[in-house]
Amino acid sequence: MSDPPRPRRLRPRKRFGQHFLVDQGVVEQIFQALSLAQDDHVIEVGPGHGALTARLLSEAASVAAIEVDRDLAARLTTRFPALQLEVADVLRTDLAEFAHRTRGQARHTRIVGNLPYNIATPLLGQLFGLANSPSGTAPNRITDIHVMLQREVADRLNARLGSADYGRLTVMAQYHCQIERLFDVHPTSFRPAPKVRSAFVRLRPRPNQPNCDLGALSQVLRTAFSKRRKTIANALAPLDLDLPALGLEPTLRPQELSVDDYVELARQLAPPGSTAR
Repeated sequence: MSDPPRPRRLRPRKRFGQHFLVDQGVVEQIFQALSLAQDDHVIEVGPGHGALTARLLSEAASVAAIEVDRDLAARLTTRFPALQLEVADVLRTDLAEFAHRTRGQARHTRIVGNLPYNIATPLLGQLFGLANSPSGTAPNRITDIHVMLQREVADRLNARLGSADYGRLTVMAQYHCQIERLFDVHPTSFRPAPKVRSAFVRLRPRPNQPNCDLGALSQVLRTAFSKRRKTIANALAPLDLDLPALGLEPTLRPQELSVDDYVELARQLAPPGSTAR
């Protein structure tokens, strides 16, 4: 009796930015980095064909996933009955609620994903907020985030003060998280191969994160880096901030201010008594 035919492999959809991981050597590197425990709850963003999913299910207490492609989701549901699968656009998903709803009795929640390059930056913004949720939603707090990114985005996350890559994303990332660039990945590790190299990155919530109004911080960063070639005195002039009070030289460029400098500027801008995150 012949074996049943294998299901047809679905073609990647350009509108979803799909590049499926096919290199088992890279899969091994990912799991070495994760070092999963049996009390971990894992949220997988964009499981695709399930290159990581089976092993996640075997090594973690529970696994939930968010997949926007309905055809892929149908395959995943059939293949992995234990997978808690949400068919949704992750950018429109309340990740804090999803984490709380799916974690069960697991002690730790961890996020893993091969992020589509076309949504990586806005999705990182959501993940930063989830990594450092206020104490009132502490059960949703994330232990760590492991993501595959375009190498250029990884460079920006981990950029050094004063470098060309240092910008708004750098400050927001380093305000929320400690960042480790674990290893680079060649385009041939994916099908179809992207035109750029990738990097696998670990983000951990920053301990003793300074209290800051995130709306004010975002406004200061947007204003400063929209004119990054100007001095901060000129770039931040519309916000009427007192730079000398913070000991900041007005001739500095936006990429020469540290994360803590921007936090102090945001505190000047925020309404009195505001500590919102």
